[in-house]
Amino acid sequence: MLESIIWILLGGFFAGQLARRLRAPALVGMVLVGILLGPQVGNVISPEVLGAADALRTIAVMVILMKAGLGLDREKLAQQGTVALRLGFLPAAFEAIAIAIAAVWLLQFDFLTGLLLGCIIGAESPAVIVPGMLRLKSLGWGVKKGISDAILTGSALSDVLLLLVFSLLLSFLSQGAAAGLSLPAGLTLSPLQLLPFQVVLQITLGVMLGWLTARLLVALLVKQNWTQNVVQDALVAAGLALLLVVLAANVPVFSGYLAVMATGFFLIEQDAPLARRLRGGFNTLWIVAEIILFVLLGASIQLQVLESTLLVGLVMLAIGTLVGRSLGWYLSTLGSNWTWKERLFLLPGNSAKATVQAAIGAVPLAQGIDGGETILAISALSILVTAPLGAWAIPTFAPRLLQRGDVDPTKVAIARQITLLAAVDTSALSAQVLTKAADLARRSDGEVVVVYVAQGDSSEAIEQLRSQASQLLADIRYRFVITDGPVPEEIIRSAQAVGAAEIVIGRRGHRLLRERLVGSVSQAVLETSPLPVVVVDLAA
Repeated sequence: MLESIIWILLGGFFAGQLARRLRAPALVGMVLVGILLGPQVGNVISPEVLGAADALRTIAVMVILMKAGLGLDREKLAQQGTVALRLGFLPAAFEAIAIAIAAVWLLQFDFLTGLLLGCIIGAESPAVIVPGMLRLKSLGWGVKKGISDAILTGSALSDVLLLLVFSLLLSFLSQGAAAGLSLPAGLTLSPLQLLPFQVVLQITLGVMLGWLTARLLVALLVKQNWTQNVVQDALVAAGLALLLVVLAANVPVFSGYLAVMATGFFLIEQDAPLARRLRGGFNTLWIVAEIILFVLLGASIQLQVLESTLLVGLVMLAIGTLVGRSLGWYLSTLGSNWTWKERLFLLPGNSAKATVQAAIGAVPLAQGIDGGETILAISALSILVTAPLGAWAIPTFAPRLLQRGDVDPTKVAIARQITLLAAVDTSALSAQVLTKAADLARRSDGEVVVVYVAQGDSSEAIEQLRSQASQLLADIRYRFVITDGPVPEEIIRSAQAVGAAEIVIGRRGHRLLRERLVGSVSQAVLETSPLPVVVVDLAA
């Protein structure tokens, strides 16, 4: 079992990085490694790990949905009106119906079995869509109209609807007509008549439990101060979020995934600093969860069942997306302020399949439903085609179809390498400048560029400065750069050239009298630098 975990983590990581270097989505490499390691090819992953695959996938999906909730923007959702709500129901419903009709025509299924297939294929993948949308938000694409927020919310709601209908159809097809709900006065509601009430109940209770969980997290982590660092914050939040998913599986009256997403959303409203800390913690958790999710996804794909349904499966995916889902997208954005380009972005941005299909694609076969093997094959095909395509298309088409706006750092984690420029000379103040730069770099996990503007100092003094930098920045990635020219101008030019976030400089140097007469270097940098400047004073 431990060997399998090593293969999954290392193989998935390096395959993902190789895919990135080849300009492909990382998940492509992870899924391919999963296929190679899985029982279809290498048979390297142990049966114990494969048996726990569903539980591990559940944990990974919980992490990504918590990230989604922590990235939602209430103001943008309110601005969109009913667009997010319509995106949650119409595209998925129309795609499921279109696939059901196509299955009757192409596969000779009865309509209910075709609709069962449609519910599986129509579900959207949070594992592909959520990271893609959060990355767009961190870059500013579509943020002005809240397009990413609408897609994220709609994806969560659509999965609630389709999973409920899937459960109803599965029960009907495997056991015959299920008993309805008997009411006073001899009234009986069939499962189909109960469906709208179930959808409302699942969504309402999911949102309510998300709100209560957010309140509990604020009480535990902020008011009662049970934790001391970000890792502990994320551990408690992840435990409670996973508890919601487990409870929903055992007591299916609310949507666990929606409750998790609502928890993150309400945390932003109730305690924004805690939400920011958790955002960083769940970003770290996702690094591991993503590898496990997609490698096990690849391992679950049965290649041998794809051969007989490859062509017909591709035709059905095209019909579902280009006919059914496109009609749903049009009706969802009708009357909104979205441009035609922004509506067109829904094609690459809202079509990926992976998580739900891997979780329930094999269920009809296990339940003995006629056509179950074909349903499993088309489910696997939908993953292989749409997951890599969606992961590639989201960042590729966003700059072409969406408008770029200002990034709101209170709603998304903006990951970037922090570079600090430390301007030094051969005076005693350099040690304090380097110490301050090292302190700032440690806080931000950044790197330091040490810049020395040549002023005729001896080579021995410069070597001593190098040695001092090596000693004080021993645990920091740094570069030592020697340049020449007017000192203030060279410092600012160098900072802009390396993309520095801040300049760290000393106020006094060994040319004190002359600099005070004509204006110090630090003063000149302060007055002319477009970048923030941290000034270190030499103690008198």
